[in-house]
Amino acid sequence: MAYQLDSQPQIEAGVVFTKPWVVELMLDMAGYTLDKPLATLVVVEPSAGEGAFLLGMIRRLVTSCRQHGMPMMEAMHAIRAYEINTASALIATKAAYNQLIELDISSSEARALSCSWVINEDFLETALGFPTADFVVGNPPYIRLEEIPKKKAEMYRNAYDTMKGRADIYIAFYQASLSMLKPRGTCAFICANRWFLNDYGRGLRQFITAGFSVRIILETQLVDAFDDEVSAYPAITIISHDKQGSVVVGKALPGIEKTETEYVMSHLKSGLSNNVVQVARFKKWFNGKEPWPSSSPSSLLCLNKLEEKFSTLESKKTGTVVGIGVATGADKIFITSKPPAIEKDRLLPLAMASDLKCGKIDWSGHYLVNPWNESGLIDLREYPLTKFYLEEYQNQLTKRHTAKNRPASWHRTIDRVNLSLFSKPKLYIADIKEKLIPCLDMGGTYPHHNLYYISSETWDLKVLGGLLMSKVAEFFIQCYSVKMRGGYYRFQAQYLRRIRVPDPDTISQKDRADLIRAFETQDKDLADKVSFKLYEIKEIPIAD
Repeated sequence: MAYQLDSQPQIEAGVVFTKPWVVELMLDMAGYTLDKPLATLVVVEPSAGEGAFLLGMIRRLVTSCRQHGMPMMEAMHAIRAYEINTASALIATKAAYNQLIELDISSSEARALSCSWVINEDFLETALGFPTADFVVGNPPYIRLEEIPKKKAEMYRNAYDTMKGRADIYIAFYQASLSMLKPRGTCAFICANRWFLNDYGRGLRQFITAGFSVRIILETQLVDAFDDEVSAYPAITIISHDKQGSVVVGKALPGIEKTETEYVMSHLKSGLSNNVVQVARFKKWFNGKEPWPSSSPSSLLCLNKLEEKFSTLESKKTGTVVGIGVATGADKIFITSKPPAIEKDRLLPLAMASDLKCGKIDWSGHYLVNPWNESGLIDLREYPLTKFYLEEYQNQLTKRHTAKNRPASWHRTIDRVNLSLFSKPKLYIADIKEKLIPCLDMGGTYPHHNLYYISSETWDLKVLGGLLMSKVAEFFIQCYSVKMRGGYYRFQAQYLRRIRVPDPDTISQKDRADLIRAFETQDKDLADKVSFKLYEIKEIPIAD
């Protein structure tokens, strides 16, 4: 697939070519199969590139026509392969012509069909008025919106409301493709799976769960799905214009490339694993904007059972809150380890990620120059020393987005400081770590924005800390968080809130004591032992 960024036909972006075995498997998974009269159906390839999917479609279409006794010219409109890049469109057209010739189609018919099937247009523009399709199959381009010319990017955002935040253009390709499906039509894409979990995928997840049916998700990061190496974790998604039913989640294993697709399909349909694909079937799928966990099928089954049985960590019932520390928009001005000569009550002890050590806070002496009090933003006239200090940096502070929106409040931090949080006991969790390691603050610091905090009206925080340092709590993060390079996880609030915990009132005194001891001594083995007992499991499956 190739995507042209401007009027020059040779400029391409998001170019990733799909291997033939993936094409054949995806066509089978989509149901674009020889038992159907394919000449009477419409299959769309939204970003054809040089024709990987197109050629697979042509081979099946020709065979189907012969099996069903249909003239090839009746299939003139059976394929719609879009390619925005002129050079790639020409290559795809020639490849389609050559493929037809190899299949003993006459030269005149091959020329007419290939020219009809390959369309040198912007799919996202054309799709706005495109008739419905029975199948959409392909590999949408991976391009950040900011890399696309501004006017075109604005058009895409206006046309496709799932394009939120710093979305990749494949989000719009999903929405456009799904929108053109006939009832019971199917979209089969291989694409980066980041949108399953991250913030910019929220709109698309909601769009899909509101009107479509997720049928199969097959993770392919362990196998070579593309001609070139890619940094993203790819997955095949099969989504239909139908009511949501059960979902098959699988992971392709090395060796699948050389395996007959019929064998793979039989196990995807049955929900049974084999030596080349791990499979699990789920009766229910996620709703609304909820993230879709990305993990092994056995892990997802375990996750599903835990989520059905236990309540979320953040809870009104227990008064447990998960939040993030203060973002200033100008850390070099508002954060200091050498307190300036300002009013003492404007200096707030600030906990940094580097202060978290072995379950405790080893405060580094950093302060927040705090422009907030219990009532709101301070009047600088009441704090002349703070006023003098901040006015030295007024030119810098007024250039921030938050100051432009509120010119009179140029001295504010991005986030308001909630002073009641300062004195509360709370658990801190660093934003990026290899493991989930909660640290206890008894009410002596306020968190920086690279720290998440957990406060509770019910939990003994040492008991909760013991639970959270276990493999079970970490398992939830592994399933939901986007894994970063080097094996690190992002412990964001949205993922921490998805951790399930037992009712604190059901934990025995002995188990409570053991969890406290595990937390105080940082004994992960003891934390695991007690947690496995409380969650009624024997082990945690490997999430990757």
